[in-house]
Amino acid sequence: MKSTDEDGGSLDRFQDRVLITVPVRRNKKLEQLIEAVNADDDLYGLWTAANVTAIDRLGMTDHGPVHVKIVMNIAVKMLRLLIEASVQPSVVRDYGLETEDAEVIVALAALLHDVGMSIHRMDHESFSLFIADRKLRELLPAVYGGPVATVVRSEVLHAIIGHRSGGSPLTLEAGIVRIADALDMAQGRSRIPFEAGSTSIHSVSAAAIDRVSIERGEVKPVRIVIDMTNSAGVFQLDQLFRSKLQGSGIEGFVEVKGKLDGETEKSLVREYSL
Repeated sequence: MKSTDEDGGSLDRFQDRVLITVPVRRNKKLEQLIEAVNADDDLYGLWTAANVTAIDRLGMTDHGPVHVKIVMNIAVKMLRLLIEASVQPSVVRDYGLETEDAEVIVALAALLHDVGMSIHRMDHESFSLFIADRKLRELLPAVYGGPVATVVRSEVLHAIIGHRSGGSPLTLEAGIVRIADALDMAQGRSRIPFEAGSTSIHSVSAAAIDRVSIERGEVKPVRIVIDMTNSAGVFQLDQLFRSKLQGSGIEGFVEVKGKLDGETEKSLVREYSL
C-alpha cells in the first residue's frame, strides 16, 4: 500500500531519504547550512524530480541526492587539499572572506548544480540558476547577512553555470565544482545505463571505472587516482574527463592517474596520465 501526504500524493520515492553529510571539521557555517539542507523538503523534492527526469525518462545516470552528495564531498576535499598547499580561494583573494566561506560556496554549488534537471535536461544549467537563486535566498540568511550573503549567492551561481559544457569558470571554487561533477563516475552510478542494456562506448567505458580517489599530490596539490577494471575506461578519461579539466582554470593544480587492475582481459594499457 502506498503512503500518501495530506494532499493524497504518493510519498514512496521519499521513504529512503538520503542524508546529506560532509566532514565539516570546525566550519560552523557549513555545519549550519548542511542541517538546513537536510531539513528542506522542497529541495529534496527537486532532487527527486531531477532523478525522474534523468533516470526514468531519459535513461541517464543518477542526478539526484546521491550524485550531489558525492560531488559535494569530492569538491570540499579538493578545496581543502588546495588550501593546505597554500592555494588561495577566489573569494578570499577578491573579497577578503574566509576559507570557511569558500567551503560553503563549493558545497552549496555542488548540491544545487543539477536542480534544473527537475525541469528538463536541455539547458538544465540555466534552469538551475533561477531555482538555486530562490533556495539560496531561503538558506543563506541563517548564516549570512547583508552584502556578504549577496556575494556568497553570486559565487554559488557562478559555480553552477560554470559546470556546463563549454563553461568558463572564473574562480577556483567554480573550477573545483566543475571537476568534482565529472568525477562522479565510479561503480553503481556509472553502471546504471550499462546494466539497463546499453552497450555503447560511453556505457562500457563508464562501467570500467571502479573507484575514484582524491589524494594529496606528489607533483601538484591534488592527485586524482582512477582505478579501472577494463582499459575501456580510458575513454572516460581521455574523451570525457579531459574536456572538463581543460578550461576549468585549475589544470595546473591537478594530476590525474588512471590505473588498470586485474587480469580479466588482454591488457593494452596499465597506467594512463592526463
